[in-house]
Amino acid sequence: MTDYQHPITFGLSLDPSADKLAETRHLARAAADSGMEYLAVQDHVYQPGHLDAWTMISHLTAETDRISFLTDVADLQLRPPAMLAKAGASLSVLTGGRVVLGVGGGPSADAVAAMGGPRRSAAETITYTAEGLQIMRRALAGGAVRVDSDQHTIEGYAGGPVPPAPVPLWLGGQRPRMLRVAGRHADGWISPLNIYVPPAEVPSRQQIIDDAARAAGRDPADIRRIYNVIGAIGPRGGGTGLVGDVQLWVDTLVSWAVDLGFDTFIFWPIMSPRAQLRAFTDRVIPAVREQVREIREQR
Repeated sequence: MTDYQHPITFGLSLDPSADKLAETRHLARAAADSGMEYLAVQDHVYQPGHLDAWTMISHLTAETDRISFLTDVADLQLRPPAMLAKAGASLSVLTGGRVVLGVGGGPSADAVAAMGGPRRSAAETITYTAEGLQIMRRALAGGAVRVDSDQHTIEGYAGGPVPPAPVPLWLGGQRPRMLRVAGRHADGWISPLNIYVPPAEVPSRQQIIDDAARAAGRDPADIRRIYNVIGAIGPRGGGTGLVGDVQLWVDTLVSWAVDLGFDTFIFWPIMSPRAQLRAFTDRVIPAVREQVREIREQR
């Protein structure tokens, strides 16, 4: 599989549970201080115990001063694209560009309908998402947006303010039709957790994205590839996802970078998040960066 040669970056997934806010604040500051690039927040707004992702991110930007925030991923059916572009542009201006918009078509029709959104079919959701990405790109650039389609009606939104740097649009998904949307329209593909899209299934998905990108006249290497990695650093055996010692983590992430094409890893620790974050930032990240650099220099 192709190594797309993007810089290797890392992030931490933050638990949006309201009863863990104090711990979340601590982890956000620690991750920022460690030199990680991203703090990611999931957007399952239908969960009664979860804080709203956008409100939580806005709060945490005031607790940090360098690290970027990633919606992993924002539900476009509950956050209409022109409005989400406005929110993203606004926060980018307020934070000096520390925003990446990860978006998706929503977890299910039932979840969207439960929050008052329309119940779209799978095909309608694909069309809605593809059009939504194009709407967001025009709006973030400060352009006028007019759309009259089966899925969107926008009668003349004037985008702005223009962010200090382009806000990346990364698309989450795993099925072929959504992956083709990523190849045609997104700046990056966000893979679901490694337990949902295991490594053996990644090459076929990357190929779908690459083929769609080429068909749209795009270079596949321009599309970032992001893997949500759940697991624990420690003794082998038991637990969910990637579980094992530091060397296993280093070897695995290096392989996923140079063999599977991922350039960004979002860590979802399944236990002891403070200790796991320290092990990840102190022992895993530096080794992965160095080994990927050495492999790339030899190729």
